[in-house]
Amino acid sequence: MEEGQKLHKALHSVHLWGMAVGLVISGDYFGWNFGWSKASFWEFGIAILWIAIFYLMFALCFTELAASIPQAGGPSAYAKRALGDSFGFFTGYLVLVEFLLAPPAIASALGGYIHFLFPVIPAFGAGIGMFLLLLLINLTGIKQTARFELLVTIIAVLGLFLYLSLLLPFLPNNQIPNLPDLGLLSLSSILLSIPFAIWFFLAVEGVALAAEEVKHPEKDIPKGYIAGIFTLLVLAGMIFVFTASVTSTEEVSKLEYPLSFVLHKLYGDGSIWPILFTFIGLFGLVASLFGIILGNSRLLYAMSKSGYLPLYLSKLSHKSFVPQNAVLTGGALGIFCMVFLDTAELISISALGACGMYVFSLISYLALHHKEPNLNRPYKAPFYPYLPILAILFGLVAFGSVAYAEPKLTLGVVVVGVILGIGYRWQVNRN
Repeated sequence: MEEGQKLHKALHSVHLWGMAVGLVISGDYFGWNFGWSKASFWEFGIAILWIAIFYLMFALCFTELAASIPQAGGPSAYAKRALGDSFGFFTGYLVLVEFLLAPPAIASALGGYIHFLFPVIPAFGAGIGMFLLLLLINLTGIKQTARFELLVTIIAVLGLFLYLSLLLPFLPNNQIPNLPDLGLLSLSSILLSIPFAIWFFLAVEGVALAAEEVKHPEKDIPKGYIAGIFTLLVLAGMIFVFTASVTSTEEVSKLEYPLSFVLHKLYGDGSIWPILFTFIGLFGLVASLFGIILGNSRLLYAMSKSGYLPLYLSKLSHKSFVPQNAVLTGGALGIFCMVFLDTAELISISALGACGMYVFSLISYLALHHKEPNLNRPYKAPFYPYLPILAILFGLVAFGSVAYAEPKLTLGVVVVGVILGIGYRWQVNRN
């Protein structure tokens, strides 16, 4: 990278809230509903509650890391500092798995929503087209990117509140089944549904990947990140309960546009509401796809600066100070995956990478407290060391559940990681 080139500091806490919610909000519009193809309402509800508690604990610890070490590498930078070079590489690899495979999953659903509105447009072509458009917008600069992300996130949140308000008249006809005896709940079904519970919150940690572009990271990161987590917790709970109250969970368990389907079923062909909501829902998918493209490009940039990836990925545009090669490379890999994997598989692999990274980040958190007790920590998580230890246990269960649900894909992710790790160590030794 050319000497003196740095990312532009232009973000405040409100931008970080927009990024935290925007990165994830597509998970409210689609993807989570696949969990009902694996589990009953109550079994899936237990999985969501487990994951919600985990994300709350993880967020408190991760906020401390992000505020203390505001680097674009995020989890990779924390692991490298706490546990050494190899842990930094593998943690970065797991984040790449998450952030490179989530965009094609979202783009597939975005194409499905567009096809729902305009049946003449093929879903796959629409998804690819929107993917390319958002890649181009990401090349314009962080300030413009953050403003666009904030705008579409606000519209997407308003869209979810519109959906919830449209369901209110139908809630008295509650279809949620009574809680069965605990002995009738299947542990296997709960574990199989956990990857889709993770989708409600997946990629929220991407806020840390923009840390080098925050004006006052010690104040803005805790405010923006924690506010974003609580917004997502409230929305996830309401969407899950309201949707199950007005429709059969089996009907929406395999759709890429579940909320639009529910409104169409309730209001009929002649109503404007399903069409209006679907149009607004596009903003939710755009917000997440756009934000995760931003996140994966900053990760590729940071890993390149750290020597984990080729140096050309850390080259910045002279005009917009954007890592343009990282943006385009991440987009090309995402489109490649979109061609060969279906949406449910992309969600599962992305969740696997996320869970592995969460565990490494929490271990790094503990290691840094031991290794650097005097590190400047503008924000401190409560209940140390019990909170991170409990979060690690929750995270291991989540990782194990995804591996249990997709053993072949898990093996593939592990094999690719080992091969890349060997290649990296060989390159280091050679140099």
